[in-house]
Amino acid sequence: MTATAHARRRALAALALSLASSLFFTQTYLLNRAIASDGGHWAWTASLRYLITLPLLLALMPWQGGTAPVLRAIRAHPWAWLRCGAIGFVAFYLALSYAADRGPSWLVAGGFQFTVVAGMLCAPFLYADARGRVPRAALGVGLVVLAGVLLMQVGYADGLDRSGWILLLCVLAAATLYPLGNRLLLLHLERTGEALNATQRVFGMTLASQPMWLLVAAFAWRQAGAPPASQVLLAGGVALSAGVVATILFFQATGMVRDNPAALGAAEAMQAAELLITTVLGVAFLHEAWPRGLAMWGAVVVIAGIAGFAWIVARPGAGAVPADPRVLRTDRGA
Repeated sequence: MTATAHARRRALAALALSLASSLFFTQTYLLNRAIASDGGHWAWTASLRYLITLPLLLALMPWQGGTAPVLRAIRAHPWAWLRCGAIGFVAFYLALSYAADRGPSWLVAGGFQFTVVAGMLCAPFLYADARGRVPRAALGVGLVVLAGVLLMQVGYADGLDRSGWILLLCVLAAATLYPLGNRLLLLHLERTGEALNATQRVFGMTLASQPMWLLVAAFAWRQAGAPPASQVLLAGGVALSAGVVATILFFQATGMVRDNPAALGAAEAMQAAELLITTVLGVAFLHEAWPRGLAMWGAVVVIAGIAGFAWIVARPGAGAVPADPRVLRTDRGA
């Protein structure tokens, strides 16, 4: 098998993993909206997810390389892990949880597809090698997806709903912070030569972010008192589906193609499938209204963007960037 064919198969495998992760990420939008509809405080929604995720991951670690390598990595570079956890987990999920109070689940899911553009636009500020180049074709399709997101927002808010635009700003912030935190951690591990698999990386970021989540929980207690049992249960569902299964699948997908900007952007773009799943389940179980008019056309544009990204990655010469040996060695442990 030629190097080009191998890279293409690797990219398609990453797309499949990312698409699978979107099925589990969908629970975030649906369950968070259900919590908000029941009057649950957004800060509890955010902190409970990661407070519950930690013991779930801890039980999984003996079969995923153990905790010892992660603890050594955090002890060696605590501030790097705190920074990545603060950006990619804490700030990201606070913004996303706050957005759930402001509008339907499908609008949050649609707005979060800005990761398609945000991940690529972060690259020039993170990488000093060829990965810092933004592929024009991938960026063009990403901007199409962003246009679809904006159409959805205009169709929902009708250009007048202030709450809807606050929702969009929160979701756009979350969509930027999530890939940024992920890429910063991958770059840090590449520089240090520490080989951690996807589960270990998720566990490490979850563990490093715990002090900040305890502060958020203290804020939530002061604002709303103890969370009701229903909110704890639903947050536990998010922790298992999105905090463990989906996040590990997504980190694995991005780790496989971190030396290929177009494929990395496409792996992040596959999260747009969440829009379709969230819309159907939100209407069926949360009795949300279907997106109509411009909002529906925006959803169609987003779906077209997904197909565009898959085509860019699958075709020969899809913009793969040759990786140096150090990158390849690190990637084997990701």
